[in-house]
Amino acid sequence: MQDNATEVTAAGIARLAGVGRAAVSNWRRRHADFPKPVGGTETSPSFALAEVEAWLRDQGKLAEVPLRERVWQQLSGHPEGPVTALTHAGCVLLLIHDRPTVWLDASAGSDARLAAMLPGALEEVLTPRFGAAPGVNTSDAVNSSGAVNTSPPASPRAAVHAPLGPELLPSVPLLRGAADLAAELGARQTFEFLLGRHLDANPRQYTLTPADLAGLMADLAGPARTVLDPACGTGALLRAVTARADQELYAQDSAPELAGLTALRLALHTRARVHGATGDTLRADAHPELRADAVLCHPPFNERNWGHDELAYDPRWEYGFPARTESELAWVQHALARLKDGGTAVLLMPPAAASRRSGRRIRADLLRRGALRAVVALPVGAAPPYNIPLHLWVLRRPEKAPAQPEVLLADTGQFATEGRGGPDWRAVRETVLDAWRAFDRAGTLQERPGLARALPVIDLLDDDVDLAPARHLPPAAAADGAEALTAVRERLGETLRLTTDLTPPPADTAQPARWPLTTIGELARGGALVMRTGGNGGHARVPVLTDHDVLAGTAPSGTLPESDEEAVLVEPGDVVVPVLGGGSVARVIDDASGGAALGRSLVLLRPDPTALDPWFLAGFLRGTANNRQASSYASTATRLDVRRLQLPRLPLDEQRRYGARFRALDEFERALRRAGRLGDQLVRGMYDGLTDGTVAPD
Repeated sequence: MQDNATEVTAAGIARLAGVGRAAVSNWRRRHADFPKPVGGTETSPSFALAEVEAWLRDQGKLAEVPLRERVWQQLSGHPEGPVTALTHAGCVLLLIHDRPTVWLDASAGSDARLAAMLPGALEEVLTPRFGAAPGVNTSDAVNSSGAVNTSPPASPRAAVHAPLGPELLPSVPLLRGAADLAAELGARQTFEFLLGRHLDANPRQYTLTPADLAGLMADLAGPARTVLDPACGTGALLRAVTARADQELYAQDSAPELAGLTALRLALHTRARVHGATGDTLRADAHPELRADAVLCHPPFNERNWGHDELAYDPRWEYGFPARTESELAWVQHALARLKDGGTAVLLMPPAAASRRSGRRIRADLLRRGALRAVVALPVGAAPPYNIPLHLWVLRRPEKAPAQPEVLLADTGQFATEGRGGPDWRAVRETVLDAWRAFDRAGTLQERPGLARALPVIDLLDDDVDLAPARHLPPAAAADGAEALTAVRERLGETLRLTTDLTPPPADTAQPARWPLTTIGELARGGALVMRTGGNGGHARVPVLTDHDVLAGTAPSGTLPESDEEAVLVEPGDVVVPVLGGGSVARVIDDASGGAALGRSLVLLRPDPTALDPWFLAGFLRGTANNRQASSYASTATRLDVRRLQLPRLPLDEQRRYGARFRALDEFERALRRAGRLGDQLVRGMYDGLTDGTVAPD
């Protein structure tokens, strides 16, 4: 069977040919033999991938397409949709991972033979790795074709089931391509790459748990043989669990397609048995008899329709029946109900759950009986929604009520950063784990001003039972506050003097120049520069330069999802350009930022120093008119097509003259930003010092 079933959009054609989308539109108008649309809509048509590749090859326009890009095009253009394609690919990659010789035998023949042999081969791999959800008939399992009712099922279902031969036939070209890619990258890495691209292409459909946060939650729970995530999402929490012998992972999610993909992801990640199920956990628990060593959960927040009316007499509500507005407290009690005595649960919670009056009686009972052991306030930007400082709740199913219980309260808000990449995770991790382990050993903790303290439960059992750490932690010691502010003032004075020295001289009037122009796309094709785009992940644990870092002029502050995709590392002299937001910004990488990974929504331009001066390049890319003509305004977000940005054709010596002036402007701009930050710090410190008495008014 040929690859005619796979469709590709105009954007995909542009990637195949290494051109902009405007070029694809021109080809459609100018060439009568250009392939006709086979799907999509009038405004966004799709084309048969095989026909497009044949036409590009005949025209000499087909770029050298990496195997991973071709496989992604086959997946994203699959006639049954990317989720079905990704599920089929995941099943086959697990077969390749566990029984490579079976795959080699099945794939040696025709496409029809491969589609006929695969269901039986997959069943032999999937059954021992997954089995079926407890108490569930396997005939009721979710079919991996994705043809399921997306409404919450009445009963839990097994997450993965072998597809039938007719369902697999349209996927055969994709499966062969995925197998070739697995030969290069490995089966697990191939699935991580494809899943990561799918998640990145559909950011509004999935709520992701950042890898750093998942690792912190797993470490708080500690080593465990049986681990449950009742709202598993993409499986980040269970992937973060430290592997051990005879480990069993239990996962459930209400979205059938997500539960299946996560089960496959976990099976490729670990040799542990994966008990995956799909269904509404609160209404249709797939693991009612489970008593796990640990429960990790990032539950949905602010759910009104969580089953309040149907579950009024559910035995899980040991600590009180949650109000309709307290869905998070229902998840807390579900987690406790699935723990063995002494087991630990760690849940990500909205801050309102610690203080809403409707939940105060349940919070009080959790405290009295020693079930709630710690509340940790995370910095802003730790997890979606990124504008809210979320909390971690650490719970333990009590074996007996403690005589004089205490609870650990910690606040890591001071470790927030200016970048979108998240907080200072190293500081957050060290602070939280150090405090928790000391508290867990001793049952108490010596106060750490501004960071953590152990509070007797009796002190919290008032009318509000407010557990927000910020309300109970004293501020950090303000010793030498006046001296510290004096140092800030001196640095501000030095910066302001530097700003005065760097102020550009008066501008001389000149006639508008009429230079011959070229574009970034033409320079890239001619070899004068190399063009790279930001990645979706990487195995190198290095700082990540985000688009916010570029816009704010700050150091690399971000993170990327961990994957085996090769990260793009920036080098001194590179020019980095954000493609979203409509701003006229370009940044020349210096020695301090060199070696960082390139983040999403960024394009890297690496000029040949014998042909282009980097400061000349960056300076002209910042022109407002230049950005306006190269930007697309077709949606709510302005997007910059970097290939269309223009540069004048000037000799290298002339470029360096302009580059020196642009570099001086950059130094002036950075001095202004530094002065602004120091000024804010001085004003904030003066207000705090005057109001807490550490600074005298005279």
